[in-house]
Amino acid sequence: MGEAKSKILIVEDNLDVANMLNAYFHVKGYEVLVANRGEDGVHVCQASHPNLIILDNCLPDINGYEVARSIRGNLHTMDIPIIILCEQNDHPELLHGLKLGADDYISKPFDIQELQLRVDNVLRRSRQDSLNNPVTGLPAGTLVDEQLNECLQHADWTILVVSLKNLNAFCDAYGFVALDDVLRAVSLMVHKAIRDIGSAEDFLGHLDSTVFIIITGQERAASLEARIRERLEQSLDYFYPIKDRDRSATRSKRLLLTIGTLRSSDGPFISLEVLKFFLMRKKR
Repeated sequence: MGEAKSKILIVEDNLDVANMLNAYFHVKGYEVLVANRGEDGVHVCQASHPNLIILDNCLPDINGYEVARSIRGNLHTMDIPIIILCEQNDHPELLHGLKLGADDYISKPFDIQELQLRVDNVLRRSRQDSLNNPVTGLPAGTLVDEQLNECLQHADWTILVVSLKNLNAFCDAYGFVALDDVLRAVSLMVHKAIRDIGSAEDFLGHLDSTVFIIITGQERAASLEARIRERLEQSLDYFYPIKDRDRSATRSKRLLLTIGTLRSSDGPFISLEVLKFFLMRKKR
């Protein structure tokens, strides 16, 4: 099976430019999606999760920086690289875009081969960064796929899917820095539980940026899940500022631990894609 194509989302309202970029990158072997309005770009990004976004600054509804802010503000799209297309005299706005987390930019009119080099470089950096989660340092992306492929070759394994509900509400209230602190704390507590009662063969990594998986033996899974629940559930309130820990009015939107379980006996799982599909369904 060949390597999957990288998926590029082009958000550009100039139809001539959008069609030119679509045709060029399609010929170069990319899967290409196109949106001509900012809001459409946000929706396509959330639905299709591209590997990279080429984003025009000047759009007819909301500008490119509002699009970038929306993408960076969503937990499921926040890590997607963005290259901004801007006018040559747009320097102040360009700095604003870079502060919002754009990965690169190119000024119009641009050389298409230079743009391709920038695309290739950003994707290469993204693939290298995806080997480990930048917040927790745990394996992610390709490293996790390798472990899951090993599961497909063996029996008698169990995978625990550990996640927290209401992360978006927490992030909206306290910001991304506080959210990163939560994810780091969860990773440390799960790692300690594995160290205490797990095995050196157990694997801990990220299914996505906010979801953890533990690959373990069936004989250890139940006790490991119980230990993780014990450690995390008594700690969730401490992720909040003291003044907010006892607010009963917001209990329905508080952080809530969920742990799903997938066993080899639940299969057969015929491919990595099928296995990951069932794992994501365990994210309750």
